[in-house]
Amino acid sequence: MGASRKGIFRIFAAGMGRIVAIDYGRKRTGIAVTDILRIIANGLTTVPSGKLVEFLADYVSREPVDLFVIGLPKQTDNTYSESMKYIHAFVSHLRRTIPQIPIQYYDERYTSVLAHRAMREGGLKKKRRQEKALVDEISAVIILQDYLESTKYNYK
Repeated sequence: MGASRKGIFRIFAAGMGRIVAIDYGRKRTGIAVTDILRIIANGLTTVPSGKLVEFLADYVSREPVDLFVIGLPKQTDNTYSESMKYIHAFVSHLRRTIPQIPIQYYDERYTSVLAHRAMREGGLKKKRRQEKALVDEISAVIILQDYLESTKYNYK
């Protein structure tokens, strides 16, 4: 890459932070992040839910983050699932701890089904496909990728 192209990349990337997607669960939470240009969604990790806010506070101290996207648990009839009360409590805690980063909800229906399908089609062995932490992380990637697709033409 030539010097001028590197300079353009730095200027473009300097104003953009990552987007972090969260597939919240009562026991553990899958996390996905974008690259700095917000083009690709990558799985980051799965964290015990009780340590999630602490993990995110540490992460944003090391990486530029502009937005948290939280999976919104809806049922097929468009009502919230019972896990919404836990997500609501988590989001309240997150807002108090990291108030400078906005939070947006995004529909997470069928992400677990899609995660299992992606693992099967990707050739993962049955034992690996049964790892719930991996399913949670892949679900977060799906939430983030869907979010990115939905905002593709709506950048400010």
